[in-house]
Amino acid sequence: MQAYIVRRVLALIPTLFFASLIVFVTVRMIPGDVIDLMLSQNDIGASKMGREQLEKALGLDQPMWIQYGRWMGAILFHGDFGRSLWQNTPVNEQLLQRLPVTFELGLMALIVGLSVAIPIGVYSAIRQDTPGDYVARSFSILMLAVPSFWLGTMVMVFPSLWWGWSPPIQFVPFSRDPWGNLSQMIIPSIILGCALSAITMRLTRTMMLEVLRQDYIRTAWAKGLGEKLVVARHALRNALIPVVTLIGLQAPLLIGGAVIMEQIFVIPGMGLLLLDAVSQRDYPVITGVFLIVGVAVMCINLIVDLSYGLLDPKVRYR
Repeated sequence: MQAYIVRRVLALIPTLFFASLIVFVTVRMIPGDVIDLMLSQNDIGASKMGREQLEKALGLDQPMWIQYGRWMGAILFHGDFGRSLWQNTPVNEQLLQRLPVTFELGLMALIVGLSVAIPIGVYSAIRQDTPGDYVARSFSILMLAVPSFWLGTMVMVFPSLWWGWSPPIQFVPFSRDPWGNLSQMIIPSIILGCALSAITMRLTRTMMLEVLRQDYIRTAWAKGLGEKLVVARHALRNALIPVVTLIGLQAPLLIGGAVIMEQIFVIPGMGLLLLDAVSQRDYPVITGVFLIVGVAVMCINLIVDLSYGLLDPKVRYR
């Protein structure tokens, strides 16, 4: 397994290189120029310099390939993602401040999603075509049909109109007030988790139905084993392998959903930082966020691949 992990980690290097190159070029193709934006907003520092001086001060006067080489070299040799074009603050500090918030939201949403999807999916399979099965399937279809951003907006608007209550929007760090932090994060986590649980629930049900029809499951029933033992030990572990694969594929969707939830519920995470950076054309911040997100998605998929061996003893890593 160690050799397999080393090969996978080494394979991430060219992937990250091409991903960083694509992101670096793409963000500079966004309509609108940061220099024009600074000059149009009457920025005090920008107004004292001409366009050429401002480009030189921000390091945007060089060809794009030189800018990319400097940016990537600073990351590889110094771990430096550059400085914000607007605040002139290190991008590293902003990422380190915002990353734990997004990680907490994504982790809580994932826990909520799996806590809903797997038990209901298993129950729906072992009680096929019962009223409970129909209710579970209807719930999954409803979650697929209702956009999470619409549901989050309704949660923000209608309770305040009907009952004069709205979710807290003044962010409190977990280290300062754990209960206050969780009370703010739980609602967007539930909304995002339920949206992600729909397809996971349906796949869990489908795979459980397929596994329950296998010969070794019939043999387990014939031996007189209890339902809980057959389902938990023999059926569920084999049924979860495609589900785990789906969880890895949902990682980008989870991060994308976190961007929307952070915007709606005013959570200062990576998503809110990215939206602000895009609106200001703050290239170092945009590329830094995308690079961190890319690394996170690749690491999640590596963990998913390694988890196959825990679920299925027949899986061997070479």
